[in-house]
Amino acid sequence: MAKRKEESNSMLSDDVLAKLKETKKELLKHEQKLEEEKEAQRLFERKEREKNLSFAELLERHGDKGNKF
Repeated sequence: MAKRKEESNSMLSDDVLAKLKETKKELLKHEQKLEEEKEAQRLFERKEREKNLSFAELLERHGDKGNKF
C-alpha cells in the first residue's frame, strides 16, 4: 500500500511539474511579446519625434552626413 501511495504522489508531482513547465513557457512567450511591443513603440515614438524636428534641428543632429544626390 505504501508503494501505491508513492506512485500516486510521483504521478501527481509529474502532472504538477508538467503544468508548471507549460505555464513557464507561456509566461516567457508573453514576456517576449511584451518586450517586442515595447521596442516597436519606442521606435515609433522616435520616428514621430524626428518628424516633428525642424530642419535646423535635424541638420544640427545629423550634420552633413547625408548622401548627396
